[in-house]
Amino acid sequence: MFQLLLVIIYLAFISLGLPDALLGAAWPTMYLEFEVPISYAGIISMIIALGTVISSLQSDRLTRWLGAGKVTAISVAMTAVALLGFSFTHSFWLLCIWAIPYGLGAGSVDASLNNYVALHYESRHMSWLHCMWGVGATLGPYLMGYALAGGKGWHAGYRYIAILQVVLTAILIFSLPMWKNRNTGSADAGAPEGKALSLRQVIKIPGAKEVMLCFFCYSAVEQTTGLWASSYLTLYKGVSSETAASFASMFFIGITIGRALSGFITMKLNDTQMIRLGQGLIAAGILAMLLPGPQIASLAGLILIGLGCAPIYPCIIHSTPAHFGADQSQAIIGIQMASAYVGTCLMPPLFGMIADYITVSLLPVYLLVMLILMVVMHELLKKRTAHI
Repeated sequence: MFQLLLVIIYLAFISLGLPDALLGAAWPTMYLEFEVPISYAGIISMIIALGTVISSLQSDRLTRWLGAGKVTAISVAMTAVALLGFSFTHSFWLLCIWAIPYGLGAGSVDASLNNYVALHYESRHMSWLHCMWGVGATLGPYLMGYALAGGKGWHAGYRYIAILQVVLTAILIFSLPMWKNRNTGSADAGAPEGKALSLRQVIKIPGAKEVMLCFFCYSAVEQTTGLWASSYLTLYKGVSSETAASFASMFFIGITIGRALSGFITMKLNDTQMIRLGQGLIAAGILAMLLPGPQIASLAGLILIGLGCAPIYPCIIHSTPAHFGADQSQAIIGIQMASAYVGTCLMPPLFGMIADYITVSLLPVYLLVMLILMVVMHELLKKRTAHI
């Protein structure tokens, strides 16, 4: 039964990744249809991110009340409805309305599942499960590129993903009896014990501020790359919009392959070593994008950045109980997710303004600044929690 539950969690991680890269892949076509500035992609991503911030901050309370299983099923269902709304929308402002349940559906499930895995599985399982997120994130823009290349439009791309989300929702609903507490056997759908911590209490924990900023910067790097890589290739490197959508998926392919490999590498390296390795690969990828050269150099850079992102997110999450203790891990992971989504909310739109008013060619420089701050915060986190 427990192994079957693991399969269900794998499917849930796929569902988390499916919608994440759609907007970036489709936006070069969408903004022309809506007749809005290219920077308006930032408005949509900001609304989605704000919803995820709100739901992640409530994840501790929601998971203790409903349990991980019900939180997961409800959240995926909300995302499916929102994607269907996207697929039938012909107005930018209606798109903004549908972005609200889109965002609310993501935060709690992300924090709840990540804490469950961090507490009950080894680091390699966290990497492999996040590899499944990469499978979803890679499949999303691929299906969007297929819809665009086939002349069916971005509406069909969103509809394909919505149908997959509906199927996954059904699977999750039927799996609810399997989500039992491993220790007690009670049918509480994986709900943790104890009292939920307030946001003020969590922030006062030593190392909490550092890990929040670390996640903020990581999310800024990952999401800015995912959202703007296609536009960067189209507007600066001269790649066609259809090809750019497929090229942008290479970034998520890099994350996916990297997390598959990371699961094996974690058998030799600890979480801290894996995070530092990932940061070094991101630096190499940014350098490849900065150097003048053919389009293939930028493509290679995107893959390297994806490979570098691969171990960072799962290894920081997996190390959370070690840094802060199992009793505080759900609350800490909740604010980590919230911080990541604040980064998603603020930093890709900020780069959109830079692209709009200066030039999209500054994307690698922007990513480099975020990377440096991420490295500093992670090293400070290690120092602040060394006593645990």
